[in-house]
Amino acid sequence: MHFADEVPLSRIITIRGMPEELEKRVEALADEQGLSLAQTVIRLLLRATGLREPGGERERPARHHDLDDLAGTWSAEDAAAFDGALAELRRIDPDIWS
Repeated sequence: MHFADEVPLSRIITIRGMPEELEKRVEALADEQGLSLAQTVIRLLLRATGLREPGGERERPARHHDLDDLAGTWSAEDAAAFDGALAELRRIDPDIWS
């Protein structure tokens, strides 16, 4: 059973003025996932609001978003410089560990 199947349908929401491009993309996602439009919209809203994140058949609460802005911001040169700076810290001194 999918998470969206378990959500009680206590409210009906009408969305007006949805761009055609967005409507087609949501319909395509629903088809790809074998879900109804309502289930697809619920999943998208849960993810967009941070209440759920992708995680297999059942979705789980989102966590650890405090470093998202930093992820993927280093260039290859920055990463190499950082690794070079850590090289001395990674060295094992045999006199200390013998």
